[in-house]
Amino acid sequence: MEEGEAHLAKTYLMIECQHLSKVYDGSGAETVALNDVSFTIKDGEYVAIMGPSGSGKSTLMHVLGALDTPTSGHYRLDGKDLSRLTDDELAETRKKKIGFVFQSFNLLPRATVLRNVELPLVYADVPQSEREKAARKALKEVGLEEDRYYHLSNQLSGGQMQRVAIARALVNNPSLIFADEPTGNLDTKTGEIVMATFERLNHQGKTIILITHEADVAHHARRIIHIRDGAIIEDKMNSKRH
Repeated sequence: MEEGEAHLAKTYLMIECQHLSKVYDGSGAETVALNDVSFTIKDGEYVAIMGPSGSGKSTLMHVLGALDTPTSGHYRLDGKDLSRLTDDELAETRKKKIGFVFQSFNLLPRATVLRNVELPLVYADVPQSEREKAARKALKEVGLEEDRYYHLSNQLSGGQMQRVAIARALVNNPSLIFADEPTGNLDTKTGEIVMATFERLNHQGKTIILITHEADVAHHARRIIHIRDGAIIEDKMNSKRH
């Protein structure tokens, strides 16, 4: 067993999914988005969930990220069953445990880099002096140059904006980070820089879940879960990891 695998063997389960299903009922016709999905993810793993458009990977991310609840089955995050929580309870879980990074960055274009990164702390009523300190720490972790901190986000390159978005996901010190097609709006070279950032964060102990339809992006992860038609068709360690 390799050193990294030996470490994971000693850690606890971050995620436990048991027979998850998600069914949407619209206009009298049911759409099965998830179909009896079961798997676990250990604390500190780097996992890619891969599948084509319409495969159910986004629905699965919404359930795992406490943005939605399953129709049936159980989902435990850090040992807590989130399957039947209220919207307010799910929001509290997201605030404390989860960070999100999206393809479209979702930054405020007329706010400074620091302000964008501070926003989750504003919503959490953290004092301003503590917000700035935490934002600077997160920006340093993603390698953004300090002379960019007071630039507006719309004055940055795509790669810089994505690093700001990653810093914003980190600022609450979450134990779990979701990256949804994080290189989709970036050129290949810039995408590699962003993926290297996730690699560093994983080495620091963060659990990373990468959502993608691209094989070359998925191969940055140590483990790949393939999903199609709402069901897992393959779940294995990545032998082609970059």
